[in-house]
Amino acid sequence: MGTFTSNGELLFTLLLHVGAAASFSAWLVRSAIFRKVLFTEVRDSDQKIKLMLFVAPVLALGVMVRMVGRPYHFADLMLEGSYLLGLLGGRVVGPIGGSLISLPAFLNHEWLSTPVAAAAGLAGGLIRQAVTNTEVVWRFGPFTFLGIPRWLLRSLRRATFSWEMLPLGGIIVLELARQVIGQATKPQWLFYLDVGRGWAFPLLVLSTVMAVAVPLKIWHSTRTEMNLEQHQQFLLKARMDALTAQINPHFLFNTLNTVSSLIRYDPEMAREVVIKLSNILRRLLRKHETFVPLQEELDFIDDYLDIEVARFGRDNLRIHKEIEEQTREAFVPSMLLQPIVENAIKHGLAAKLDGGEIVIRTSSRETRLTIEVEDNGVGIPDDRLAQVFGEGIGISNVHERLRVLYGSDFKMDISSHEGQGTRIRIEVPEINAGVTESSGVLPASSA
Repeated sequence: MGTFTSNGELLFTLLLHVGAAASFSAWLVRSAIFRKVLFTEVRDSDQKIKLMLFVAPVLALGVMVRMVGRPYHFADLMLEGSYLLGLLGGRVVGPIGGSLISLPAFLNHEWLSTPVAAAAGLAGGLIRQAVTNTEVVWRFGPFTFLGIPRWLLRSLRRATFSWEMLPLGGIIVLELARQVIGQATKPQWLFYLDVGRGWAFPLLVLSTVMAVAVPLKIWHSTRTEMNLEQHQQFLLKARMDALTAQINPHFLFNTLNTVSSLIRYDPEMAREVVIKLSNILRRLLRKHETFVPLQEELDFIDDYLDIEVARFGRDNLRIHKEIEEQTREAFVPSMLLQPIVENAIKHGLAAKLDGGEIVIRTSSRETRLTIEVEDNGVGIPDDRLAQVFGEGIGISNVHERLRVLYGSDFKMDISSHEGQGTRIRIEVPEINAGVTESSGVLPASSA
């Protein structure tokens, strides 16, 4: 039993009690594993065990701190913690977790601590099972009690029950029950704060309510943030799929035109082109991956350029590569190079009377990957150079994909001189195999 020598000591203890609940909940939510458990509303056995292992030991430690002496009575969150475990984990997690939390008190001969904690956990679990939607539990906040008059009025008018009041009513009943049991039995059998029957009693009940509502509010805010992040991931993936869908038909259309022209005068060459095209289609029809190794992009470009060389002739289209070896395993956005190379051939080299050249360079400096595609084509007029990111499908699509994936952490520059050629330079963060997220939507540095 906890007694107080002054009103100031009582108020200070009640404030520290709520503060301890807020501190413990804020500390737990720093763990990525715990956040994942909170985010998953329908939990399997493994996640329920994790929930208990995160919450119960911390609160059991608080019970041990309380047993040191009167100044530390605020640290005991046994009733509130057991109830929270029931609200979040259900009618099995609640009693088991409550028993674990109360174990130090039980070993200290507080014989009623474990039955009371288990009953609080069971009550929380039954309330979770009774509510029509478990989101009701998360709507229980520090100011829910202010809605009691409105709830009473609505209940009288419409004869309906507000499920939001059930978690609030549950913890109030539990605190009242603890007071009754504590006063009816030997003081050392169950710890409770003895504040009498005056003005301090409502404050005691309010502090107990807050010690449950504040953690729920903190954790609910984290769940909301995680939900928004997940929706952003879905939105980014949808946008990437839409952008990639623009590339594939455009590329396929141009390649089939090449095949149809070859069939007329060189069937054997057309056969080789069809084989190259099948390699390309095999990759395009694979499961979509946002990031792939640069080497895979280069292999894809080889197949594409073999088709284009067959179209223009080896004397009219020459390809040079200057690839730094360490860049081959770096991850880059899928289908990054093909639209740029296609644009260079279609707009830069197709109108050129003599032989055309394309140079592909890659380099790595201070965790930044640089990719350059340069041609000796007709170049881009100055009046169109400033508008190239907003025109057509190829270059503007690449720029948009880089913006979606990297935000502002990329550079894409175009330099061109009429009659001399064009160079496109891309600089992005260097991402290696161990850095990409398993979802394949974003680099880990951008998640």
